[in-house]
Amino acid sequence: MMAQASTTAGGTIRPMTRQDIPIVATLEREVYPQPWSARVFFDELSQSNRVYLVAENRRGIIVGYGGLLLVEDDAHITTLAVLPEEQRSRIGTRLMLTLVEEALQSGVRHLTLEVRMSNAAARRLYERFGFAPVGMRKDYYRDEDALVMWAIDIDADEYTSRLDAIRRSLEDAE
Repeated sequence: MMAQASTTAGGTIRPMTRQDIPIVATLEREVYPQPWSARVFFDELSQSNRVYLVAENRRGIIVGYGGLLLVEDDAHITTLAVLPEEQRSRIGTRLMLTLVEEALQSGVRHLTLEVRMSNAAARRLYERFGFAPVGMRKDYYRDEDALVMWAIDIDADEYTSRLDAIRRSLEDAE
């Protein structure tokens, strides 16, 4: 689990707690057509091989969250969401960067995720983090297929350079 919170001019990213789940579940319903229940988040937080984070704005309001499932050399981004009115404010980038850093600290070498085929903004974010499409899961979502994406060798120098560039872009934006 994440050792401590990370605070920038844009707000704070910190570990999700059980007390955050009612707010996270409300945000989940705003963002996703087939939302996870609060129970799913409680179950996920109880697992030792999971990392869940929340992003708070400067006023301490949760505006995003993300999750990671760790399995040996691989990690799966299980969820990433930002309130619609807060999108395009780099919160998703900050959450992704922190999730990737957590994966690296856990010894992960490869990352995977699924994303809606129609979610061009999310796909661009994931591509920025080195994710490439490798396949499709038919009807993964009730109403849509998912694009399966992987980022491999995230422990390599080339990927470290990619993360450094993302970090610099976030610092420059603040």
